[in-house]
Amino acid sequence: MTPDEKLLLAARLRVLADSLLVPTATLTGLPPSIVQGFVEGTTTGAVAAAKAPKKKRSTAYARKYKAAFKRVSSKYKLKNGKWKANGFKRAVKEAHRIAGGKKR
Repeated sequence: MTPDEKLLLAARLRVLADSLLVPTATLTGLPPSIVQGFVEGTTTGAVAAAKAPKKKRSTAYARKYKAAFKRVSSKYKLKNGKWKANGFKRAVKEAHRIAGGKKR
């Protein structure tokens, strides 16, 4: 979409919005700017609510694994904080073992 097309589309949307807001403002007896602010505020709020991050649920096992991983990870790291060779993989495996995973 070219910049000229975007400007034309924006102008059309403004005309459409005005054609909806002015009769509403007339019926309610409120100034059009207040009606416009209310509509923009409600749509902004709705968009923000839709984009709100969902709360992640954590299982009991996930909490146990997280704690176990924090405890054992230091054994598999170098002094500067980098992982040793295959350290992350071994830390994960040990944390799962401590947390009680892979019961078959």
